[in-house]
Amino acid sequence: MVADVVNLAEQEFDEAVADALDDVPAELLDLMNNVVFLVEDEPPRDGPELLGVYDGTPLTERNGGWAAGALPDRITIFRGPTLRLCATRAQVRDEVAVTVVHEIAHHFGIDDSRLHELGWD
Repeated sequence: MVADVVNLAEQEFDEAVADALDDVPAELLDLMNNVVFLVEDEPPRDGPELLGVYDGTPLTERNGGWAAGALPDRITIFRGPTLRLCATRAQVRDEVAVTVVHEIAHHFGIDDSRLHELGWD
């Protein structure tokens, strides 16, 4: 871990997440179904120091009756752990972009081991 924490205002961090989403190809975003993106300061206390998390049912596991009354899947990016990991604003923006892609991949059913093989960890 880096000793100095990058001090980024909430709005600036939110903009980094929005910019990361803007960089995702529109064709890919169009394939996403029933997903909301959130930013929170910290992951749950009982969990690891997560940068982001996908909470939902991957597209590969949905069946014909899945959508009936289903709440949106959630992709949450955590500000605190990201800022503690990075030493510069540029690193924060890069890490946010990687985390957004990583969590979107989970929505499409791509697990951590496959993401590791592809170099997205």
